[in-house]
Amino acid sequence: MTDTGTTRRLAPSFLPATAVLEMTYRCNHACLFCSCPWYADGFERKPELTACEWKCVIRRLSTMGVCNIAFTGGEPLLKEGIEEIVSFAANTAVEHVETEDGELKSWHAPPKLYLLSNGKAMNHRILGLCERYDINLSMSLPGLTTFEEHTAGGTPAQHILDWFSRARDRGVPTTVGVTVTSRNVHELYETISAALLAGADNLLMNRFLPGGRGLMHRGLALSLEQITEMLDTAEEVLRTANRDGSVGTELPRCVVDESRYERLKVGTRCSAALDFFVIGPSGHVRVCNHSPVRLCHVDSVNALKTHPYWKRFVMKDYLPRACSGCPRMLGCDGGCREAAHIAAGAVDAPDPLLAAGAPPPEPA
Repeated sequence: MTDTGTTRRLAPSFLPATAVLEMTYRCNHACLFCSCPWYADGFERKPELTACEWKCVIRRLSTMGVCNIAFTGGEPLLKEGIEEIVSFAANTAVEHVETEDGELKSWHAPPKLYLLSNGKAMNHRILGLCERYDINLSMSLPGLTTFEEHTAGGTPAQHILDWFSRARDRGVPTTVGVTVTSRNVHELYETISAALLAGADNLLMNRFLPGGRGLMHRGLALSLEQITEMLDTAEEVLRTANRDGSVGTELPRCVVDESRYERLKVGTRCSAALDFFVIGPSGHVRVCNHSPVRLCHVDSVNALKTHPYWKRFVMKDYLPRACSGCPRMLGCDGGCREAAHIAAGAVDAPDPLLAAGAPPPEPA
């Protein structure tokens, strides 16, 4: 979600450049793979911030070096006042910093905005908002024939494809979000192709991870072989379509050789608390959207600087003990740390992909 050409100047604050704002707990889908932590047992849903309070949050972030804002949820389009909140952000000036010819250049402009929706509540008014403020619109498409199964009876896949076409016709930049599971990997080629043909500009692909409602559907997890199939399939489609894509969650380097992929960006380092952070519906900060750990309320955001959990991610003090001595550990965090935490109870546990003890594939 970060803009690779833009970063924050170190002076304003310690916060990452990208803030993911979870507008509401509510959603009009019931996706089997959903990792939102409030769908897991034991997570207390504290009262949601109002539209006015969200605007105060955005105003504060604008003074602290945050220059990218992603609106998500739950389903953000269900939040009362969402258009008012987004419009406020689009009319807020923040400092952008870019390196050009070895020199730092800065200017003030609105933050780069992203809207992540499941697409069910999309309408022409929201599309017009995206067009007016050059907002990148992301809509999820977890399969074609398996769409209704994965969303538990959500809007048919064709509804999402139609909105990608309308967005293309109005010049709105779009991303298709595809969560890959053991039940839809067989139609991944067709799913990505359909979205790109309908008008999606690029791909954001995620593997199923345990968490939230997904804890009740662990059978959706991909095997090591299916991970390779997922990556190879996406690369093939992107090359054919001359488009770009990325994998949203890091993978262990013993599982993937990222140099094999030209159009698909595959990460092996955790970006939580470094490139982005999350503010939940109640205003509480978390290191990433997968994490169920509330750190502090955004009103006390400076407390993050000394919070042990936040510092652990900033300092990358979470490398799996099982990976000690691995020659591939340079540039690798051993996979998703929060998925490991949720699945095994420790941030430094093995990624769920490796937790079963299956030997990793040999490097190519």
